Amino acid sequence: MKLKKATWLFAFAFIVFIIFLPSYAKLQDLKQKNIELEDRIAELQQKNTELLKTKELLENDPFYLEKVAREKMGVTKKGEVVYKITEE
Repeated sequence: MKLKKATWLFAFAFIVFIIFLPSYAKLQDLKQKNIELEDRIAELQQKNTELLKTKELLENDPFYLEKVAREKMGVTKKGEVVYKITEE
């Protein structure tokens, strides 16, 4: 009698295991993806903050605007000569 109950209990536990294992694995995958997406959101929020600071500087700081124009766009004042040094 005990063997029969143990067999049924084992069979029931095995069926439950078979049914819920794929769901559990999928849940773990989704949790990992959620963590990765939260990290990505944090990175993008930090980049967005940096870009907003840069935008603010470009709109309100003429010295920063001049620096960016000179370094990135090659703008010069009248009469200036730009020398570019290249390595061999």
